[in-house]
Amino acid sequence: MQSLSFPDLPARPLEKDVLETAELLFPSPAAKHGLGAIWQRNAGAHVDAASYTLSDTDVLLEESDTPYVFRVRDMADQDKPREKLIKYGPGDLSVAEIVAILLGVGTRREDVLQMAHRILKEYGERAMVHEKSPRHLAETLNIPLTKACQLVAAFELGRRFYQSRAGKPVVVRTAKQAYEHLKTMGELQKEQLRALYLGSRYQVIHEEVVSIGSLTANIVHPREVFQPAITYGAVAVIIAHNHPSGSLEPTAADAEVTYQLIEGGKLLGIELLDHLIIAEDRYLSMMEEDV
Repeated sequence: MQSLSFPDLPARPLEKDVLETAELLFPSPAAKHGLGAIWQRNAGAHVDAASYTLSDTDVLLEESDTPYVFRVRDMADQDKPREKLIKYGPGDLSVAEIVAILLGVGTRREDVLQMAHRILKEYGERAMVHEKSPRHLAETLNIPLTKACQLVAAFELGRRFYQSRAGKPVVVRTAKQAYEHLKTMGELQKEQLRALYLGSRYQVIHEEVVSIGSLTANIVHPREVFQPAITYGAVAVIIAHNHPSGSLEPTAADAEVTYQLIEGGKLLGIELLDHLIIAEDRYLSMMEEDV
């Protein structure tokens, strides 16, 4: 049987083969300047003595203007509020986790659990429980109106169940009793003005956060304090604000606001009974101190 043989091919330099391959894979700069342009040997060095130069091929993405928001979905399953509720019951959940379940989801810039913590920190648990205006809650805390509706509806449901079981109303006849009702304000990190609205038997019929921020006569207007009193039929009002600094010393602004509210109450027939300053676990009654 005759064997077939291929004709001898002309010898081609290996460098030419490599360059042709480079031309297909790397049209530029390999095809144009040879692989030396890619390897970037040290100029003037002998091939045997050439040193390697590492090229940085990492692709860096531009840093986002919006920082990543750590969300509930990033948490371990056993730490997620809803899963904890299902597995352990409501008794093992913090107040913030319960509020997060009520809210359902957060927003693009704020996770639901972060939102729950902020709401409790800025508004206070007791004040939020007594809030009945979703719009006021939404505007004060800068949260979506739908979220505020969910919270107000949930707490209203709790109030109705409580009242149906003949819960006793809170009665405030002294500065000490008013402080006991409002002492959680001492834990707040932001200054807040809150009002208790009393009925004819000194029972608390409504509680409201009037403003959040430094107390000045320009920010706190008598109509903001007395409008809820008219709405809920209150005959007297007690206001309180906290000093995050820890000082109980009344400022000139504190005295000015108190004077305006006393005079405004006289015109409306709604008495301002007291103005409390709360700092940490202490309080000062401007009525008792005759400030």
